[in-house]
Amino acid sequence: MGRIIISAGHGGFENGVRDPGSIAGNVIEAQEMILLRDLIVPELRSRNFEVLAVPDDLSLQGTVDWINARYRQGDIAIEIHASSFSNPRARGATVYYVGLNDQRKAHAELMLLALLRRVPQLPSRGAKPDTQSGTGSLVFCRQVLGPSLLMEVAYLSSPDDRNLLQSRRRDFALGLADGLAAWSRAIDGSTSPEPDPTYPLITINLNGGVYGEKGILVNNNAYVPIDLVDGLGVDLSKGPALTRVTYGNVVYIRAVDLREYNIAVSWDNVNRTVILRTVLAICPGQFDKIASHGNTTEMQLVMFLKSNNEQGLTRFSELPKLYREEAAIEGISYDIAFAQMCLETNFLRFGGDVRPEQNNFAGLGAVGGGVGGASFPSARIGVRAQIQHLKAYASTEPLVQELVDPRFRFVTRGIAPLVGQLSGRWAADLQYGVKLMAILRRLYDSAGLLSPN
Repeated sequence: MGRIIISAGHGGFENGVRDPGSIAGNVIEAQEMILLRDLIVPELRSRNFEVLAVPDDLSLQGTVDWINARYRQGDIAIEIHASSFSNPRARGATVYYVGLNDQRKAHAELMLLALLRRVPQLPSRGAKPDTQSGTGSLVFCRQVLGPSLLMEVAYLSSPDDRNLLQSRRRDFALGLADGLAAWSRAIDGSTSPEPDPTYPLITINLNGGVYGEKGILVNNNAYVPIDLVDGLGVDLSKGPALTRVTYGNVVYIRAVDLREYNIAVSWDNVNRTVILRTVLAICPGQFDKIASHGNTTEMQLVMFLKSNNEQGLTRFSELPKLYREEAAIEGISYDIAFAQMCLETNFLRFGGDVRPEQNNFAGLGAVGGGVGGASFPSARIGVRAQIQHLKAYASTEPLVQELVDPRFRFVTRGIAPLVGQLSGRWAADLQYGVKLMAILRRLYDSAGLLSPN
C-alpha cells in the first residue's frame, strides 16, 4: 500500500517571510493546521499506514518539491487549510481537486463524507474542481506528481467553525484519518504494482477534428503531446508552470493546465476523449483588456450569477442590464466589470464591510476594519462609479457621463489597462488580478465562449 503524505498549509517562508495564513479571533491558521496534522499522523500510524509529514518551514513550492522528490507510485498527498472570508457567517469544509478528474472528485467527496461523519455540525461546501478556487487553479493540486487534494477543513473567520475546530480537534483528526485511509485503499486497489506502468491511450479532439496522435491518462488526468501544444503557438516559457511527464520518449502536458493559456479543455468520459478548442469567440488580445467590449448576453450574466448564488438577483434584478449599458457608454468591458462585482461581493452575498444598501459593488473606498466605503443612491449609480473607476485605471480618455466615482481623481490615468495590473492597485492583494481572471474564465466557460460546441 502506498504512503500518505500530509502538509499543514501555510507556516513556511514565502519570499523570506513566515506565512501565518489567515488570522481570526487571535487564532493563527498555520498553528491550527500543525496541531491538527500532529493528531492525524499518529492516528494513521496506529492503523499501520506509513505517513510522511511535510516540514513546516517550507514554502508552497518547496512543499511540492519535497513531496515530488519522495513520491512513489501509490502515494497520496493532502494539504490541510482553514478558509477565511469577510462574512463571519460563511462556514463549512471544502475539498479541491484538479479539474476534469472524476476519480479525484470521488476521492474529494470521500474525504468530506468521512469528516462530516465525525463532525456532523460542520456544513459541507462540497468537492470542487480547482478551477473554482479563488485563483482558478491550485499549485498543490496541479504540481504534485501523485494524487493530491487540498482541503479547507473549516472557516477560521466563523466563530462557530473556529470553536468547533478548537474544541473538537480530535474528532476533526479522526474524520480526516478515516478519509485518508479510505482514499489510500481506493488508490491501492487501482494502482499497478509495476514500477513503469502502462498508461491508457486517449483520443484528442482539436477544434472539432481528431488529432493524429494519442494522449495518455496519468492518475486519471488527460495528457497531450507537447508537439501539439507547440503547434498551437503556446509559449510555455511565458505562463504558469505546466505539469509534464515523459512516456515512450514523448513529453506530455496535462491538458487542464492549458486553460491558463485560454484554451478550452473538456473531457468526454464515454469516448475517452479530451476536447481542446482554440477557436474562441473572444479575441485573445481583448481577453484581459479592460477598455474593450463585452462578449456575453444579458441572460448569460443572469445565469452565471444564479449558478453561483441562487438568491443573487433577488434584490438587484437589473444588474446584468445595468453593467451592459453603463460599460458600453464608457467603452469598458462589461464582462470584466461584472466579474469584478462577483469577486468583490462574493456573488452578491456581501457580508464584509460593505452592505447591500450602499449600492457599492466593487468595494470603492472600503479599506477594511469596519470602514464601509462609499454609498450610492441607486444600483445604476453604483455600477457607474465602478465603471468610471475602471476607466480611470484602463484609459486616458475623458469620461462620457458626469463624474460619480469619489476616487477617480486619485488614480494615475491609464496605469492599468490589463486586469492583471489591478493587483496591488485596486486592492492590496497581489493575487487580485489572478482571482478576477479566474472568475472571468468561469463566466465565459458558463456562457459557452470557452467550451467546445
